[in-house]
Amino acid sequence: MAAHTPRTSHETSAATPGEAPAAASVPAITVDDVRNADKMLSGVSRVTAMEGSRYLAGLVGAPVHLKCENLQRTGSFKIRGAYVRIAGLSAAQRAAGVVAASAGNHAQGVALAASLLGVRSTVFMPVGAPLPKVAATREYGAEVRLHGQVVDETLAAAEAYARETGAVFIHPFDHPDIIAGQGTVGLEILEQCPEVRTVVVGIGGGGLAAGLALAVKALRPDVRIVGVQAAGAACYPPSLAAGRPVSIEGLSTMADGIKVGRPGEVTFGMVEELVDEVRTVTEDQLSSALLLCLERAKLVVEPAGASPVAALLADPESFEGPVVAVLSGGNVDPLLLQRILRHGMAAGGRYLSLRLRLTDRPGALAAMLGVLSVVDANVLDVGHVRTDPQLGLTEVEVELHMETKGPAHCEEVRAALREAGYVVAE
Repeated sequence: MAAHTPRTSHETSAATPGEAPAAASVPAITVDDVRNADKMLSGVSRVTAMEGSRYLAGLVGAPVHLKCENLQRTGSFKIRGAYVRIAGLSAAQRAAGVVAASAGNHAQGVALAASLLGVRSTVFMPVGAPLPKVAATREYGAEVRLHGQVVDETLAAAEAYARETGAVFIHPFDHPDIIAGQGTVGLEILEQCPEVRTVVVGIGGGGLAAGLALAVKALRPDVRIVGVQAAGAACYPPSLAAGRPVSIEGLSTMADGIKVGRPGEVTFGMVEELVDEVRTVTEDQLSSALLLCLERAKLVVEPAGASPVAALLADPESFEGPVVAVLSGGNVDPLLLQRILRHGMAAGGRYLSLRLRLTDRPGALAAMLGVLSVVDANVLDVGHVRTDPQLGLTEVEVELHMETKGPAHCEEVRAALREAGYVVAE
């Protein structure tokens, strides 16, 4: 089950020495700012599709719709905020160019937005950024500079570049124009699904959640907004508990699009005020959700984009419908996708790995495979080890990777092997 953090009191708490107040310094952003952003984005961003999901609706017991920002230009919602931010620069600022730091989605959004507006862009990306994302960012018109092993190092390099050159740093989430641009997703949701009761959205730094919640709550205060974070990179639950942005370390998640160690000062105040609840989901739940989007909805979604679906799968009966789940992006490296799908199949009982020992004699392996054939397990790979010092002189260890039909079938496979006399380990 997903972990839940209900919204806390909205009173402004005093800042500790050396820290900015959590809410006092937040610039006022209104629904009119989002409406103006929507007009600015006309002909630039797409009004993305809203697809119904019968499978999720069956679990929730009410209609579930998928807001397909994975089909947006550049493959994510980021083009919305980036374009509004850059379009709002003065002529002198545009002449100085813009700079950003990102491992993927924000990089592509800034690159395309700057090109559309005739502004020079420089994007710093980590040295290990996926090659398809680096190539796409260059193709959208940015000068790409690879720097640092982690995003924090890349961010520091981009900020130093801004100081040295005068280029305007385009923050990925913590700016009113960025938030207003992302909020246009909320306006589209209300137009496409006016009967919506719950909106579920992934949260990293909070730009999308803050803008979306602002737009939706201004027009439909009865709609519940549920934010979702990866459990291995969940900076909002401790921040909400403390009443101020709190940094966390040791981030570990496949969902790099929401892998952020500290909420923004601007976004935190808005999320605290407007988002009703923040939940966390596990890596198994994320991979299962991604697999479901691919198989059931025929949509390629990155792990961060699948986080709302993961929350629905984890606790479907806790959501009041109709529900809209925002698929925030679809930029996933093919190699990572391959690993995630395998992980998702394992989490869903569709992929099973086992180890067992056999007597080292002709026909022993064939006999064991015959047992698997009877229970209809599809063997994908067989590993055969004879040289482990822990093995007896007449033993071999076999490692099996199998495609199965679900948790019940996995148990049937294990039971059949044990009944045939094999000792099974995982």
